[in-house]
Amino acid sequence: MRNHPRTVLFDFGRVISAPKPVSLFESYERELNLPLGSLNRIMFEDPVWEETLLGRRSLEEYWRAIGPRLGLHDLRAVEAFRARYDEDERPNEPVITMIRSLHGRVPLAVLSNAPRGLSSWLKRWGVLDLFDAVFCSAEEGVRKPWKEAYELVLDRLKVHPHDVLFIDDTQENVEAATALGMVSHLYLDSIGLRLFLKKHGLEL
Repeated sequence: MRNHPRTVLFDFGRVISAPKPVSLFESYERELNLPLGSLNRIMFEDPVWEETLLGRRSLEEYWRAIGPRLGLHDLRAVEAFRARYDEDERPNEPVITMIRSLHGRVPLAVLSNAPRGLSSWLKRWGVLDLFDAVFCSAEEGVRKPWKEAYELVLDRLKVHPHDVLFIDDTQENVEAATALGMVSHLYLDSIGLRLFLKKHGLEL
């Protein structure tokens, strides 16, 4: 009998990448003269973001569309803010350390609601080769928590749901994976993740 799952499936945003602190978002909002607490709503609750996540718009088209809603009406201003926003993304080092420890012991994969180019981002951080597969919503045309996104992973990896440990920071994504039969973990911090992996036979 197997003592560990066949595959560990990670989310990217706020799991592999480090969560951005509230203070950073507040600095963006002050710079853009936006109400505090409004930036995420403007950027990620707009229908144009959904279209980008599903691959119907490029990331360049997304930023050109969202820029004016942030008060940026000049293309150079949009590009400057985009560059700063991207530069502030950081790998979640404690999680990366765990992934490096798991590499070669069990298959690893990424399932992320993300624009096109996720693999390039992972490559820039030097971690792409740690994963056996990367599933990006914009490249697949389906996203979490849709059942089709999880089924796509299971089909491509040739695994059963109960053979997968799924890690995500969004409750509805975790619930959808659990409903399908995956062993799921709501990511809050690296300590909780380490305990979850240990519970399921993966000592780090």
